[in-house]
Amino acid sequence: MFSLVQLESFVAVAEELHFGTAAQRLNMTQPPLSRQIQMLEREVDARLFERSSRRVELTEAGQTLLPAARRILDLCTKTDLDVRRVATGDAGSIVIGYTAIAGQTGLPTILRLVKERLSGVSLVLREAVSTDQLDMLANGSIDIGLLRPVVSRAGIVDRRVLDDRMVAAFPLGHELATGRGVMIRELDSLPLMMYSTAEARYFHDLVLRLFDSAGARANVTQFASQIPALLAFVAAGLGISLVPASTMRWAPREVAFEELRGPAGLEQLNHANLHVAWNESNGNRAVARLLELILADDGEVFDGVQ
Repeated sequence: MFSLVQLESFVAVAEELHFGTAAQRLNMTQPPLSRQIQMLEREVDARLFERSSRRVELTEAGQTLLPAARRILDLCTKTDLDVRRVATGDAGSIVIGYTAIAGQTGLPTILRLVKERLSGVSLVLREAVSTDQLDMLANGSIDIGLLRPVVSRAGIVDRRVLDDRMVAAFPLGHELATGRGVMIRELDSLPLMMYSTAEARYFHDLVLRLFDSAGARANVTQFASQIPALLAFVAAGLGISLVPASTMRWAPREVAFEELRGPAGLEQLNHANLHVAWNESNGNRAVARLLELILADDGEVFDGVQ
């Protein structure tokens, strides 16, 4: 089997049609170059050059080999570059999990980062609720998660990237949708579209804490795991819900929103922040590079995003 050195030697001579010039191009002397050509000719069992004291010409066999030899060398060069880019994190693939809300808020910012700074990296996107994303991070089926900090999980690291807060969602025309905000105690006993405990524990517990802070009763009549489903219930006039403020940009037109007002300390309690999470044992260099960009300057790339 011929070697890459033999092919490089052959291409140099074929393009220069002069052994001395080809040897200089390859930073070697002429005798070793001639030996490489001779070994290659033995490997392919064909003469590749017609040589005389005045000129060097490719034989028909040499003309046949030349384009293939160039392709092989080009492929080797590209492969070498690709491997180096993967090793440094400038290429490769990343699987990103995200919640439905994150798909409208934080995810577009990450996609722009990859396009502008990591153009050699390909992405696979998987929508999932936060609890499922934690499982996926643990078993390696996703590399990065955009989620709410449901619970801590051994080996999973998370950082806040986007501030958010809960607002009240009403069917359009509801008497409490005045544009002046709503006291939480005014929501007492109203039909509440609620987050499921199994798949949306973070929001479920947050809503209950907000109601409890004002001494209001949460009258839960429907459950759903995803915010778009809750908003659909509200739009249909089945009740109210508390949702992240970031949903206001894309919610159905039949839904009206009000800022939450309540007792002292509500502002400290009313946080629905978005976090980026990853498995600390993940060895994907592209993941490390993307996390560096996401977390640069404490996540300032997300400033102004909601």
